[in-house]
Amino acid sequence: MARIKVMVVDDSAVVRQVVAGLLTDDPEIEVLCAVADPLLAIARMKVQWPDVLVLDIEMPRMDGITFLKKIMAERPTPVVICSTLTEAGAATSVAALAAGAVAIITKPKIGLKQFLVDASDDLVSAVKAAAKANVKRLAPVAVVEKYNADVILSAADKHGAMLQTTERVVALGTSTGGTQALEVVLRALPKVCPGIVIVQHMPEKFTAEFANRLNSICQIEVKEAQNNDRVVTGRALIAPGGKHMLLRRNGAQYFVEVMDGPLVNRHRPSVDVLFRSVAKCAGANALGVIMTGMGDDGAAGLAEMHKAGARTLAQDEDSCVVFGMPKEAIKRGGVEKVVPLGAIAREIMQLKSGAMVR
Repeated sequence: MARIKVMVVDDSAVVRQVVAGLLTDDPEIEVLCAVADPLLAIARMKVQWPDVLVLDIEMPRMDGITFLKKIMAERPTPVVICSTLTEAGAATSVAALAAGAVAIITKPKIGLKQFLVDASDDLVSAVKAAAKANVKRLAPVAVVEKYNADVILSAADKHGAMLQTTERVVALGTSTGGTQALEVVLRALPKVCPGIVIVQHMPEKFTAEFANRLNSICQIEVKEAQNNDRVVTGRALIAPGGKHMLLRRNGAQYFVEVMDGPLVNRHRPSVDVLFRSVAKCAGANALGVIMTGMGDDGAAGLAEMHKAGARTLAQDEDSCVVFGMPKEAIKRGGVEKVVPLGAIAREIMQLKSGAMVR
């Protein structure tokens, strides 16, 4: 089996040395070279193109974002961002995800060498996941939806008064490739869409900037969730990085609980935690959607939602960057419908109108 060919681009000699050494230690990875800036990388790529790039953001002569956009425009290649985590850096790294980066490894300004050694498993896993990513599909899909009157006035519910007075809830779970997939879905939704709760696997501090960016380009309100935030029409709440988010209910009203806790499926926030809480609190009033991502987080929770009477969707393979999470959910029997990315917003609006067909 051919080894994954990696190029490291970072102006820090320490980072280049440590990262290249850690990756070389894995028998499935071959480090082609480690260079100090994008211009040197471009010269080397003319000789041999890597399968994966490990890329810093702040570098001399050309910054990483500019280089990333250039690569994605000319020859889409999986990119793992390895950047310093600061408040300003979070915004830059979110921009990198929007430009097509597959994953982010955060690094501190102090104790860098030891951190990289300690995070070697995460780095190797990110590179291997990136090598499987379908980056040619990272560009957002243009979505133009035509809504009928159901988006303004819901049809009468046939299941009784309690369901008539209960808000509908949409739960979305995603990971690798999810930043752009969520942008496609949320930008297509009108202000009258059902309340949405989202887990996107993303480091602490990045989710606030990500939510702010989406809020600036969407019709609906998008915000990083805070404890006790209401889940209401026209609002999407994104779980904070480093925290679990659960749906709670008070009568017919829904709100979220943001809490600490152990990693679930190696993630915090975890899609499974959110989906289980939605199954318990919303049941048949909910729609669960599992989207692009590596691994199986959310598969068990979506099956629980399905069993509780919720509608459930999976993003199809053709539109996924990584089909791992949807594929696992389908295997476990929790998915009733598989749809392309461009159809998810329409399905969400059909949930509001009660028109989704099993």
